[in-house]
Amino acid sequence: MSSTLSRQSATRRREIINIFGIFVHNNATGGLFLVLCTIFALMAANLDELSLFNDIWSINADFAIGGFKIEMSLLHWVNDALMAIFFFVVGLEIKREMAVGELSSLKQASLPIFAAAGGMVVPAAIYALFNAGGEAAGGWGIPMATDIAFSLGIISLLGSTVPVSLKIFLTALAIVDDIGAIIVLAVYYPSHEIHPEFLIYAGAIVVLLLLFNRLNIHNAALYLIPGVVLWYFVYQSGVHATIAGVALAMCIPVRSQINEVRFYVRSKYYLEKFKQAGNGEINILANPEQLGIIHNLHSKIRKVNPLINRFEHTINPWVTYSIMPIFALANAGVVFEGTGGLSSLSNISYGIFFGLLFGKPIGIFIASYIACRFKIAELPEGIRWGQLFSVGIIAGIGFTMSIFIDSLAFSNELLINEGKAAILVTSVVAGVVGLIALRFTCDRPIQRVKYKKPRDL
Repeated sequence: MSSTLSRQSATRRREIINIFGIFVHNNATGGLFLVLCTIFALMAANLDELSLFNDIWSINADFAIGGFKIEMSLLHWVNDALMAIFFFVVGLEIKREMAVGELSSLKQASLPIFAAAGGMVVPAAIYALFNAGGEAAGGWGIPMATDIAFSLGIISLLGSTVPVSLKIFLTALAIVDDIGAIIVLAVYYPSHEIHPEFLIYAGAIVVLLLLFNRLNIHNAALYLIPGVVLWYFVYQSGVHATIAGVALAMCIPVRSQINEVRFYVRSKYYLEKFKQAGNGEINILANPEQLGIIHNLHSKIRKVNPLINRFEHTINPWVTYSIMPIFALANAGVVFEGTGGLSSLSNISYGIFFGLLFGKPIGIFIASYIACRFKIAELPEGIRWGQLFSVGIIAGIGFTMSIFIDSLAFSNELLINEGKAAILVTSVVAGVVGLIALRFTCDRPIQRVKYKKPRDL
């Protein structure tokens, strides 16, 4: 009886672990959690009962060791340090796609590259038309961004109705979009005056990391410790500190230390030895030989698993369920008091709204059509133009990156607040309209095609 209960308990634990694993890697669930944090931030910004929550982010959180000191508020730690980890994960995704995914060849990458370019240029141009020459002209980068977590979360709501190739296209498009946003962030939105000497120090760290990569060193500490130093130098240089995360990601090895043939042969050898070393006892702890074999197997598994993959699997859940929600709590609070409705809206709101909601799908569609018309790219089999336009609407969900750029583009708190409000409203509208449009364009059965899948969608 007790053994039966023990087996049932073990089975139940495995089920719980499996459910948790699915939960952690579910983009839709991560997006839902982000929505809840955003709602709470909005409530805290507009309810007196929660006003104390907003004061938390202005607390000084200086860090000092001996004569070394960094002076930043809690909000700056979130935006400069935690978001550097977010950008590190974005950089890992970009590098993986360039190595083995949808961006690994010119033929595969051409359509997402053209689509993303159109989806950045047209929204920026629309924003500039509304705000050229004004005090808000510097916010042209706000409507360029696509939030990959929310976009994939929205598209996943339709399940198998959406072609897999369309999900892959959106993923590749969003990643290229991230590359563009990172370049814009580094070049046009420095955090303070540029100090070239710190850029030189940062460059020396990058050279060291690239040397480790060249030697195919897979010790995580040898990348993370210099990575922290790299972050400090980039932060002091005036370039936004989050760029350090991307630079570090580009230095992470994508090759395994041993190839699959060697891994298979050695693993088979160790498994045979493990079986021969068995003495019929359930408790392996009492068998030193088997424990040694397990250790050797574990070592081989680590060597065949590229460091970039280990980093992604370890850090991704922390970014999805800790860093991005904290960012939303610290930055998504918009004060609606005294807004006065549509009559009080400035060109910032119009530029962001029309840029994201109309500029994104129009830019993506036109650029994709031109690329396909001139045989530079091909529309993946199973995808129709109406579906691509619908995905373009969903790509108008800016949120994380748009709010981040909004906080850098303006120094006036009123402008920052209005920009956030426009981003939130437009992202909601784009998500709802895009979901409806995609539902109607995917209502007929379509041919399923085998398509190389860069990651779990």
